[in-house]
Amino acid sequence: MRPTGLPDRPGGGLRLFAPEPDAREEADSAVSAARAMLTAGADALKQLASRLAVDFSRAVQMLAECPGTVVLSGVGKAGLIAQKLVATFCSVSLPARFLHPTDAVHGDLGAVRAGDVAMLLSNSGETAELLRLLPCLAERQVRSVAVTSRADSTLGKECAAVVAYGSVTEAGPCGLAPTTSTLVMLALGDALALLAAQARGLTPQQFGANHPGGSLGLQLRTVREAMRTGSALRLARQHETIRSMLASQSRQGRRTGAVMLVDDDGRLAGLFTDSDLVRLLEARKDDALDRPAAEVMTRGPKTAWPEQPLSEAIRLMSDHHISEIPVVDEAERPVGLLDITDLIGLGR
Repeated sequence: MRPTGLPDRPGGGLRLFAPEPDAREEADSAVSAARAMLTAGADALKQLASRLAVDFSRAVQMLAECPGTVVLSGVGKAGLIAQKLVATFCSVSLPARFLHPTDAVHGDLGAVRAGDVAMLLSNSGETAELLRLLPCLAERQVRSVAVTSRADSTLGKECAAVVAYGSVTEAGPCGLAPTTSTLVMLALGDALALLAAQARGLTPQQFGANHPGGSLGLQLRTVREAMRTGSALRLARQHETIRSMLASQSRQGRRTGAVMLVDDDGRLAGLFTDSDLVRLLEARKDDALDRPAAEVMTRGPKTAWPEQPLSEAIRLMSDHHISEIPVVDEAERPVGLLDITDLIGLGR
């Protein structure tokens, strides 16, 4: 603050000491403004839910029954939303592509085929580039769905189905930048894609096949896809001595830190891990090496089954702080093994 008694500079210039803004007040103001914008967007979506009409169902049916590709188009911010929606449609097994309306009339219409369905996004419903595209699509026997604010707009009247979301107020101090309108377009497009996929009978397995990577892919994978099998497994009879068991299990290549021990019927009886061996040696129980493994093995270890979601098995390993989980069939016979070293980095 300016010390008292100091006059302003002659001619109305800046004061010698200008008041410092209150950073806390500025931060609180920004938070309040952001909350108002987000609330406005949420309110617009609530109102949209109550406005949906029969044409929405018609649009879902057109998309679900599309024998070709869903062609999405828009200009400016609406075009960017259309490009994002292409990703949504593809992820739920509905082939889709983006068609810029300007590029379309300069050759890209060659990618459009009879039987495709066009989804055209325009807040006003009067976007000139889209209106110019409509007769070209009709010539190719492509039906169109309009996503716009006004059902009585030119675009709305010319399309086979129109999903109209009504007038919305854009967020921000000027209320001009496309914000609420694009939020509504995005929500509507996602809903159309998901419901069309549901109508086609999309299964979790189909969805998983489209998302093999990252954390989402990991959630949809099964234990069978990650477990070790065949020669990568270390199996032994529970009555074998630890020494002979370890000697017979020695092999080149990738190894696991656990031997699965079975009974006379081949069912899982227990697990002997590297940690079990270390504990014996640290306790100087060398004589135990010539005793049956059944005397020191872990009985009743945690197990998984081949079709179990891999995420569940990983959670089990994390909750119980274990590095290996035997995988057994319905008869409790070992058919695989999950090793923590194989799972590191799977969700990246």
